Amino acid sequence: MKAPPGSYSKTRNSDFWNEGNGEFHTDYTYLSPAGAKDLVNHGVRLVGIDYLSVERFKSEKFETHEILLSNGVVIIEGLDLREVPAGFFELICLPLKIAEGSGDGAPARVVLRQY
Repeated sequence: MKAPPGSYSKTRNSDFWNEGNGEFHTDYTYLSPAGAKDLVNHGVRLVGIDYLSVERFKSEKFETHEILLSNGVVIIEGLDLREVPAGFFELICLPLKIAEGSGDGAPARVVLRQY
Protein backbone atom coordinates (compact mmCIF):
# COMPACT_ATOMS: atom_id res chain seq x y z
CA MET A 1 0.00 0.00 0.00
CA LYS A 2 1.36 3.40 -0.95
CA ALA A 3 1.56 5.83 1.97
CA PRO A 4 -0.81 8.82 1.69
CA PRO A 5 0.52 12.38 1.98
CA GLY A 6 1.57 13.03 5.55
CA SER A 7 3.02 9.61 6.25
CA TYR A 8 6.35 9.24 7.98
CA SER A 9 9.02 6.79 8.97
CA LYS A 10 11.25 6.92 11.99
CA THR A 11 14.97 6.39 11.72
CA ARG A 12 17.31 5.01 14.34
CA ASN A 13 17.81 8.65 15.33
CA SER A 14 14.63 8.48 17.42
CA ASP A 15 16.40 6.16 19.87
CA PHE A 16 18.98 8.89 20.55
CA TRP A 17 16.32 10.98 22.32
CA ASN A 18 15.96 8.23 24.96
CA GLU A 19 19.56 8.60 26.09
CA GLY A 20 19.73 10.79 29.15
CA ASN A 21 23.39 11.74 28.81
CA GLY A 22 22.86 14.51 26.24
CA GLU A 23 25.57 13.07 23.98
CA PHE A 24 25.58 14.44 20.42
CA HIS A 25 25.74 11.64 17.87
CA THR A 26 27.79 12.40 14.77
CA ASP A 27 26.71 9.18 13.03
CA TYR A 28 23.03 10.12 12.82
CA THR A 29 20.86 9.22 9.85
CA TYR A 30 20.62 12.10 7.37
CA LEU A 31 19.30 12.81 3.88
CA SER A 32 21.83 12.61 1.06
CA PRO A 33 21.84 15.21 -1.75
CA ALA A 34 20.68 12.47 -4.15
CA GLY A 35 17.80 11.67 -1.81
CA ALA A 36 16.90 15.36 -1.60
CA LYS A 37 16.83 15.60 -5.42
CA ASP A 38 14.61 12.54 -5.60
CA LEU A 39 12.16 14.02 -3.10
CA VAL A 40 12.06 17.30 -5.04
CA ASN A 41 11.45 15.39 -8.28
CA HIS A 42 8.52 13.60 -6.63
CA GLY A 43 6.92 16.87 -5.53
CA VAL A 44 7.58 16.59 -1.81
CA ARG A 45 6.94 19.95 -0.12
CA LEU A 46 8.10 19.23 3.45
CA VAL A 47 10.85 17.06 4.94
CA GLY A 48 11.25 16.38 8.64
CA ILE A 49 14.05 14.53 10.41
CA ASP A 50 14.14 12.94 13.84
CA TYR A 51 17.49 14.43 14.83
CA LEU A 52 19.18 17.79 14.79
CA SER A 53 19.99 18.09 11.09
CA VAL A 54 18.83 16.78 7.74
CA GLU A 55 22.42 17.28 6.51
CA ARG A 56 25.42 14.97 6.96
CA PHE A 57 27.60 15.84 9.98
CA LYS A 58 30.36 18.31 9.09
CA SER A 59 29.01 18.87 5.60
CA GLU A 60 31.01 21.59 3.91
CA LYS A 61 28.69 22.38 1.00
CA PHE A 62 25.25 21.91 2.66
CA GLU A 63 23.95 20.47 -0.60
CA THR A 64 20.94 18.78 0.96
CA HIS A 65 19.74 22.04 2.50
CA GLU A 66 20.39 23.97 -0.72
CA ILE A 67 18.55 21.45 -2.90
CA LEU A 68 15.51 21.36 -0.65
CA LEU A 69 15.29 25.06 0.19
CA SER A 70 15.98 26.30 -3.36
CA ASN A 71 13.02 24.20 -4.49
CA GLY A 72 10.66 25.51 -1.83
CA VAL A 73 10.77 22.41 0.36
CA VAL A 74 10.28 23.19 4.05
CA ILE A 75 12.71 21.45 6.42
CA ILE A 76 11.79 20.54 9.99
CA GLU A 77 14.70 19.32 12.10
CA GLY A 78 14.82 17.96 15.63
CA LEU A 79 11.56 16.01 15.63
CA ASP A 80 11.11 13.81 18.68
CA LEU A 81 9.23 10.79 17.33
CA ARG A 82 10.14 8.24 19.99
CA GLU A 83 6.59 8.06 21.40
CA VAL A 84 4.86 8.08 18.02
CA PRO A 85 3.53 4.73 16.78
CA ALA A 86 3.77 3.67 13.15
CA GLY A 87 0.93 4.96 11.02
CA PHE A 88 -0.34 7.79 8.88
CA PHE A 89 -0.57 11.30 10.22
CA GLU A 90 -1.44 14.85 9.37
CA LEU A 91 1.45 17.10 10.37
CA ILE A 92 0.65 20.58 11.63
CA CYS A 93 3.66 22.87 12.06
CA LEU A 94 3.17 26.13 13.94
CA PRO A 95 6.26 28.37 13.72
CA LEU A 96 6.82 30.54 16.76
CA LYS A 97 6.69 34.26 16.10
CA ILE A 98 10.03 35.84 16.90
CA ALA A 99 10.20 39.60 17.49
CA GLU A 100 12.31 41.36 14.87
CA GLY A 101 13.00 38.00 13.22
CA SER A 102 12.31 36.63 9.80
CA GLY A 103 11.25 33.25 11.16
CA ASP A 104 13.97 31.43 9.20
CA GLY A 105 15.35 28.73 11.45
CA ALA A 106 12.72 29.52 14.08
CA PRO A 107 11.58 27.05 16.72
CA ALA A 108 8.20 25.52 16.00
CA ARG A 109 5.49 23.48 17.70
CA VAL A 110 4.82 20.41 15.58
CA VAL A 111 1.71 18.35 16.13
CA LEU A 112 0.72 15.04 14.57
CA ARG A 113 -2.89 14.00 14.17
CA GLN A 114 -3.41 10.33 13.34
CA TYR A 115 -5.70 9.39 10.45
